[in-house]
Amino acid sequence: MFYRKGEKFKPQRAQRFPLCSQNEYPLKEITREIISCAIEVHSTLGPGLLEIVYEEALSHEFTLRGLAYDRQKEISFNYKGKHIGRHRIDFLVDNEIILELKAVETMNKIFEAQLLTYLKAIDKRIGLLLNFNVERLTDGIKRLII
Repeated sequence: MFYRKGEKFKPQRAQRFPLCSQNEYPLKEITREIISCAIEVHSTLGPGLLEIVYEEALSHEFTLRGLAYDRQKEISFNYKGKHIGRHRIDFLVDNEIILELKAVETMNKIFEAQLLTYLKAIDKRIGLLLNFNVERLTDGIKRLII
């Protein structure tokens, strides 16, 4: 117990307040679960491996946790009403969040532009860019919201 000017009072528990409202960070819970899976993979494997190794491990972790996902999902690109090509995204989780994996020494701004292009192409709002080639995975996470 603490005393203040002759009064007794118990310390209050610290309260956690979200940094943003749910409107500012939509799909926060599923995003948190994805990041938790990625941290588990990174803490188990460590940095320095090829991207495909992290992709395989993350796919397995998603399965273990019961997350719905598509891996190497093919998406189409159109230009002024004409189909101009296809590309593959690493993951589409819960049919809502695009996940792009990297295992690079330096994150390049083009990776963010690439993810934004994917988001627009399939009309999604949330994307996560994860670089596994870092000491702490939290230093390699970028969330994009459009």
